[in-house]
Amino acid sequence: MELKACLLNCTLKRSPEVSHTEGLMNKVVEWFDRLDVASEMVRVVDYKVVPGVTSDEGEGDQWPQILNKIKAADIIVIGMPIWFGHRSSVAQLVMERLDGTYTESNEAGQYPLYNKVGGVVVTGNEDGAHSCSESTLFNLSHLGCTIPPNSDTYWVGDAGPGPSYLDIGQDHEYTQRTTRWMSHNLVHLARMLKANPIPAEGNTFEEETEHRPHIG
Repeated sequence: MELKACLLNCTLKRSPEVSHTEGLMNKVVEWFDRLDVASEMVRVVDYKVVPGVTSDEGEGDQWPQILNKIKAADIIVIGMPIWFGHRSSVAQLVMERLDGTYTESNEAGQYPLYNKVGGVVVTGNEDGAHSCSESTLFNLSHLGCTIPPNSDTYWVGDAGPGPSYLDIGQDHEYTQRTTRWMSHNLVHLARMLKANPIPAEGNTFEEETEHRPHIG
């Protein structure tokens, strides 16, 4: 069963600058490779993604290129650094742009992210990993993704400026374990949904008009 994963790195650093978030995301890719999942990493800041809440904000907007990769994937992983205790501005921008899919549908009439699974990777030097994960996983769920158990992995160093994940965090036992669990659970659930998609019943736009109460 062929599966595809799209990993969005929401670092604030443009390529080729080193991204610690990408370092941890690469550990997820290593597990995906072992599980025969094809992965594509997208560093969002390398594209011109303008603010907005539609799927295409017009001339020069490169978000549609990224969105096509997301729609073609079975697994979506959002990676982000923590800034001031919250997810990065790029991660926030991604979630705002995904809002545009609320007006679209897949071939079955459901939201485009139905039958895809979502996970989150977080790195930082301060508290906020749980907050970043919970808001992003909820957003993905609301957009149609299915969320497996243990669907996030993170590494957080000491508060304030200091060494980051690639400097000292790669051997952290807890992070290694949660990375393994998340990767496997994402793949397990993606395989299940590939074989048995969520039925287009009670969750399509067409039914919304069919069953709307008549007033008159």
